[in-house]
Amino acid sequence: MTTDRPNAPMPPSSQHTIGPFFPRTFFQKGDNDLTRIEAEAAPTRRGEAILLRGRVFREVGVPCVNMIVEAWQADADGHFNHPLDPERHLADPGFLGWGRAWTDEEGRYEFRTVIPGGYPDSVGPRAPHINLTAMGAGLMRRVLTTVFFPDFPDENATDPVLSPLPAPLRERLVAVPEGEEEGARVFRFDLRLRGAPHEETPFFED
Repeated sequence: MTTDRPNAPMPPSSQHTIGPFFPRTFFQKGDNDLTRIEAEAAPTRRGEAILLRGRVFREVGVPCVNMIVEAWQADADGHFNHPLDPERHLADPGFLGWGRAWTDEEGRYEFRTVIPGGYPDSVGPRAPHINLTAMGAGLMRRVLTTVFFPDFPDENATDPVLSPLPAPLRERLVAVPEGEEEGARVFRFDLRLRGAPHEETPFFED
């Protein structure tokens, strides 16, 4: 559309799904490893290493292929290497705290990270958690959710984000232990973007 008035307001356009979509070459070795500040660096020696993995689904169990899943979290002591953290100087210098994964043909993703620490917040003490966002074909905008851990029932019971939710929704935000692999405990957390109300993953506003 063109106009004779360059600064004139443009009429709203229709919504489209997220794009363009990224090729496999967009992802580099170590992008899904939050324990290293770069691919060739040694992993952090602080905290307990874990694998967080799962699948991303649409309705009736259809896997989401080529979805981008991003994770960010505090380090093992509950600090962020970020200017907004007043205790940034205490953050683990060997822990990146952010990573990106790409779903395969079965909708699977995986992150290597550490069990995060809890931390104080203006709305109340936060339980250990990992934030996830997903974006890709079929979504109008990215979706965000939070993964909690069964190791911290007392902290989860008072977390200002998790505790206000109805019990069935809280259960869907707690990762499921699945043994050990590569010297690390494994936790599963599936993302169900659409589906029956009792199956869909709770998502939060950006």
